[in-house]
Amino acid sequence: MKKDDIITLRIEDLSSEGLGVGKCDGFTFFVKDTVIGDIAEAKVMKMKKTYGYARLMRLIEASPDRVEPPCPVARQCGGCQIQALRYQAQLAFKEKKVCSNLQRIGGIAEPPMEPIIGMENPLRYRNKAQFPIGRSRDGRLIAGFYAGRTHTIVECRDCLLGAEVNRQILDAVLKHMEQYDIEPYDETTGSGLVRHVMTRVGFRTGQIMVCIVVNGRSLPHSEELCAILAAIPGMTSIMLNSNLEKTNVIMGKDLKVLWGTEYIEDLIGDVRFRISPLSFYQVNPRQTQKLYEKVLEYAGLTGQETVWDLYCGIGTISLFLAQKARQVYGVELVPEAIRDAQQNAELNGITNAEFYVGRAEDVLPRKYADEGVRADVIVVDPPRKGCEESVLETMVQMQPQRIVYVSCDSATLARDLKCLGERGYEVKKVCPVDMFGNSVHCETICKLVRK
Repeated sequence: MKKDDIITLRIEDLSSEGLGVGKCDGFTFFVKDTVIGDIAEAKVMKMKKTYGYARLMRLIEASPDRVEPPCPVARQCGGCQIQALRYQAQLAFKEKKVCSNLQRIGGIAEPPMEPIIGMENPLRYRNKAQFPIGRSRDGRLIAGFYAGRTHTIVECRDCLLGAEVNRQILDAVLKHMEQYDIEPYDETTGSGLVRHVMTRVGFRTGQIMVCIVVNGRSLPHSEELCAILAAIPGMTSIMLNSNLEKTNVIMGKDLKVLWGTEYIEDLIGDVRFRISPLSFYQVNPRQTQKLYEKVLEYAGLTGQETVWDLYCGIGTISLFLAQKARQVYGVELVPEAIRDAQQNAELNGITNAEFYVGRAEDVLPRKYADEGVRADVIVVDPPRKGCEESVLETMVQMQPQRIVYVSCDSATLARDLKCLGERGYEVKKVCPVDMFGNSVHCETICKLVRK
């Protein structure tokens, strides 16, 4: 086979990026815009040694699980990779992916899987959105999202995963820019002012934050814009973020309050959290409560335990655990997040949670070696790359009775579980939680017990 050949494929799986996976004459091809069960005619676009990429030309037979995406730009946008797949089929795919990674990478022959925890409605679940601002080809001011693997903006002011108020906010910002001839930032030249508009919404409190990211120190006529935005019910915080770097990192470090407070608040269960523009906070609050309840279940706390929460962020899991533990210690690299965690503990009257700034791979070994700290339970929620080996080694040396591992990438999770398994820990339960409906991503919780 060669480039431009027309082939017929039955799509049998999805890749980690949401591309349909099928075989032709034993050769694997990845095809965008296809879903499991499709029979597709495709054109070969690129050939590698052991696989190739092809473009969908037409559907010969649509999968019984194929649906019409509710979002009109789902195909162009890089956010919802599998919106064309029926939601129950999405859940089955994610459950299978987690199980397969644990078997293939983790070496667990029969993973002790619990049913995936899905959503009642996989739309309007995101409490945070970041919209790049730019110009269309015909020169109009636009807001939207980047197309997959590009920085080309797909115009969309009303993402169906986000809060409905986002459209009203973007309409106001773009109208303000047009009125006062304010230019959007141009990544190629580094010129222009407005880079992104970020929104956060407290689903339980109804509080709204708007943060405008600019390539400068101020926004012309910001008082007029604030007056319009402040009239939106629930508006609590309007912030300006300065990012002067020529980078694709969205947020800079300098923040200024234009109107209201520098934070909003929201609740998970009975715990109230203060959220600033740079805080890490789970984007799906409804599923987050289910996730944390499962973490508590797996931790098996009786009120007598010492718990370490690694990669603790603003203390969301730590403070949940503190309600049931004797003492909780949280570790996080970002100083601002630790300040938020300490404030959140104070906000909730929680006195048995203590937080440390630093890398988990530095803090935990030092506390263990120098102070002989111990742990009955360790909860770890690392970034996508998983845990550093030094963290895993120290966790094992501390000999907790239980480890609860929360992961947003089941491949690195499986790798780390294999390491812990070789050092005396057995995986007792695994539960996927769908935090990211209509995307290929999935959260997973594992309970490990010392043999």
